[in-house]
Amino acid sequence: MVHLKRFISGIFLFCLALALHQCARRGSPTGGPKDMEPPVLLRAEPENLSTNFKGNKIRLYFDEYIKLQDVQNKLIVSPPFKYPPDISPQGGARKYVEIVIKDTLKENTTYTLNFGESIVDNNENNPYPYLTYVFSTGDYLDSLSLLGVVKDAFNRETDDFISVMLYEIDSTYTDTVIRKSPPNYLANTQDSTTIFKLQYLKAGKYRLIAVKDEAKNNLYDPVVDKIGFVADTISLPTDSIFLLSLFREVPEYSLSVPKFEASNRILFGYKGPGDPLEINPVSNIPDSVSTYLSKVPNRDSLNFWFTPFEPDSLVFEVVNPRLQQRDTFTVKSRSLTKDTLQLTPSYRSNIGFLDTMYISANIPLRAKDSSRVSMINRDSVPQSLEMLLDTTLNRVIFDFKKEPNETYSLRLLPGALSDIFGDGNDTLNYRLTTGSYADYGNLRVRLESALPYPVLLELTDPNGKMIRSTDARDDGVFEFNLLSPGKYLVRAIFDTNDNGRWDTGDLFRKIQPERVVYFPSEIEVRANWELEQLFLIEE
Repeated sequence: MVHLKRFISGIFLFCLALALHQCARRGSPTGGPKDMEPPVLLRAEPENLSTNFKGNKIRLYFDEYIKLQDVQNKLIVSPPFKYPPDISPQGGARKYVEIVIKDTLKENTTYTLNFGESIVDNNENNPYPYLTYVFSTGDYLDSLSLLGVVKDAFNRETDDFISVMLYEIDSTYTDTVIRKSPPNYLANTQDSTTIFKLQYLKAGKYRLIAVKDEAKNNLYDPVVDKIGFVADTISLPTDSIFLLSLFREVPEYSLSVPKFEASNRILFGYKGPGDPLEINPVSNIPDSVSTYLSKVPNRDSLNFWFTPFEPDSLVFEVVNPRLQQRDTFTVKSRSLTKDTLQLTPSYRSNIGFLDTMYISANIPLRAKDSSRVSMINRDSVPQSLEMLLDTTLNRVIFDFKKEPNETYSLRLLPGALSDIFGDGNDTLNYRLTTGSYADYGNLRVRLESALPYPVLLELTDPNGKMIRSTDARDDGVFEFNLLSPGKYLVRAIFDTNDNGRWDTGDLFRKIQPERVVYFPSEIEVRANWELEQLFLIEE
């Protein structure tokens, strides 16, 4: 009986311990569900949508502790204040936001303060979505609105946070005001959409522009900012929806201060139309010194080369014949080493059937000697090879027929290439291999457009870098063969002036950029595949 009692007592204690363990497990704190709710605006002082606003302080009260994130960049005030307001809290949290206005407000004007997503709760950073506070210094609120879309004129993706500006056209308006004065009304595209809406506007005539405002000063700087515009005057009220295409203008011609980059080279940088420029030495250069002027490939710069000597300084006159402009510069010498010939091949191993083998040089090439160049295949059979000197891009192109699954050995003996100073290459060897035709895919694009030709049909990588291009003069099928497997984009550039390239716009001449249309999605090309896509472009 005693043993039975002990057994029952042991079972009881075990069950009690187990029950306590289970209770402890079920009751362990988890912190509860994560707070996903944004803060709630309880009230505003003065009330939102107030009229006859006379003060300089606004308070917005919330139901929980809040903080501000990047409010200096996310707050959009329309019309813009001349002086940024003082906004708190900064660096802490409390249950209200305070805005102290430091401007003298305009009479009979409706102001909007759009906070974007800068107001977040203190614990989980849940944003209050696009809170807008509105007040009027007059007896009523202006109630008109304007809706539109911003897109990049050339690139597939559009930048975030584009400023959309509305300027009233009155007796004081000129086309240069956008560089000197903030707009009458201001809105901003957000990071997830390119749609904009300007609200609380008054009736009148306006100029509408969009700017990628790099300096965030509500002004247009043509050197660094992209711009889009509506050429026609906009009359409010209107039901129209407006499209603004962003582009970067060709900057006005200007020269950078030239400087020694090496003991045998001075760099002359410029912006805007500067082709061709004349670089004329004014100070005496000894007859024993040889000089040469070359364009830096793919840059708005010129190199003035010379055989080294030791001047204290040199004086140059830079002439732009197109603008009939002359500038004089004094370039002080520096203690620098001289540039020496460096050669860079386009390919060192694998090469595609349609790829071009070339060797680029850092110093202008003067001559080539094909007798010092040879190519053999894997069986040591000499191959036919043509050498072309490309003085524009300062490179030598090697043109040869490529067979599948082959290896080619390219050899350049000393003196095969020589630069303007007479210096040549050392012995160079490159081993190039080709794959099988089955390693590549073929893409055919059937282009049908309701817009006028000619069209530059371009194949690009996902980042927009051009891979292939063809000139389309009418509807038809265009082939891009022997493509490496991967994802591609296709774009059509409507070459209005038929000059073989995309042309940007001009704000003051009211010229829009040439239209670019992208195929709606990425196209995946697979090895040993044939693919055809219909590219239908409507007006």
